[in-house]
Amino acid sequence: MRVAVCQLNAREDRAANLATAGELLKKAADSGADLAVLPEYVDYLGPGAGVPKPEAVDGEFATHFAEAARSLGMWVLAGSFHEAGPDAERTYNTSLVFDRSGELAAIYRKIHLYDVEIPGRVSYHESRTVAPGTETVVVDVEGVPVGLSICYDLRFPELYRHLAIGGAQVLVVPAAFMLHTGRDHWEVLLRARAIENQCYVLAAGQIGNHDPGRTCFGRSMVVDPWGTVLAQAPDTVGVTVADLDLSRLATIRQELPSLANRRLA
Repeated sequence: MRVAVCQLNAREDRAANLATAGELLKKAADSGADLAVLPEYVDYLGPGAGVPKPEAVDGEFATHFAEAARSLGMWVLAGSFHEAGPDAERTYNTSLVFDRSGELAAIYRKIHLYDVEIPGRVSYHESRTVAPGTETVVVDVEGVPVGLSICYDLRFPELYRHLAIGGAQVLVVPAAFMLHTGRDHWEVLLRARAIENQCYVLAAGQIGNHDPGRTCFGRSMVVDPWGTVLAQAPDTVGVTVADLDLSRLATIRQELPSLANRRLA
């Protein structure tokens, strides 16, 4: 399986963001990718006042990427978007997966939300505007089980172990990882999730400045089940491609059977 992680700098112009995402998907398809992964909030990452009206999973956002998948003949994980939530105050942070024909194959709603209160320094509660998802998702991509997650989920190893036990051989992480944490934690966490679950990890990140005052780390990458970084994006908008060797995954799991040897659920 050939995969592509797409790195972009989404800002407040939704039409421009979608156009750029389309260009990156075209490059991924031209490179022969079977599956392309876009970053978290691929259609908008800007001031809160301009956030697009939340949509259903069959709205304009979905239609756009379904058509891209169909026209390119490629599986597309459309990063994430603001899905209409359970009430007027909160949305879901939702990933959609489309198959080569443009059919919706999977829906994943981000489970873990970033709530932090440090007196005199920072007060941020994602749960005030985003509702948590409740279901883990493994989707079959032409015979390859792919486990879904989004950004902050990366810090919760129990989610990825659950996905691996559920059959996942590939884990995907669309993200908008902050620069100050990304420099120290992004690659470490991605490689850890790959090693401990003996899975390939595909991580597509936002890159650069996003109003107001937010800078994302980028460094989108593909990591193999041994923890080796197979490919990493430079610090710019673009597409990074790698080939997954599923026979290597099987060999690693056979020769170092940590998943099979686990004692706790």
